[in-house]
Amino acid sequence: MATDLIEIDSEDPSAEAVSRAAALIRKGGVVAIPSDALYTLVADPMNLQAAGRVFRAKGRESSRGLPLLIRDLMMAEELTSEVTARFYLLARHFWPGPLTIIVPAASKVPLRVTGMTGRLGLRQPKSVVAQRLLEHLGQPIISTSANISGQPTGRTGIDVFASMDGSIDLVLDGGLCSGEGATTVD
Repeated sequence: MATDLIEIDSEDPSAEAVSRAAALIRKGGVVAIPSDALYTLVADPMNLQAAGRVFRAKGRESSRGLPLLIRDLMMAEELTSEVTARFYLLARHFWPGPLTIIVPAASKVPLRVTGMTGRLGLRQPKSVVAQRLLEHLGQPIISTSANISGQPTGRTGIDVFASMDGSIDLVLDGGLCSGEGATTVD
């Protein structure tokens, strides 16, 4: 399988690029996008084959969960079995932004996505690309760094393409991402 690359404006991605990425995700594909600070792999968390492809592309241990990007608090509430006052406080203060909040997963979330723990990382991104994808899909998406586990994350779409060509379907290249990954709170 050859990986495609589409150059985009990360602050104003074309509707065509977002639609193409969304169509691939709906079919079980894996796409790399520029996110808040780093490139991230996105896929459908409810599709076990798609989740498996993310694990394989990264060489990631299946005991490590896959965080999800969500559109809003309502989507977050649907994915957790327990919403606490602390969760709301953190989400309202830091979202959208690079904070991943660990919550007990709702029963509809595949156990494989939680790394067999029943716990799930949720984040509402600031990234325009991620927001538009979430709006287009109307569902959460897996979000994990676009790299082989243990290796540095690519800072550009070309870096990601070079390291993951053949193991993912598409890279939306929005240029340079310079930042740190999200902070995680349990």
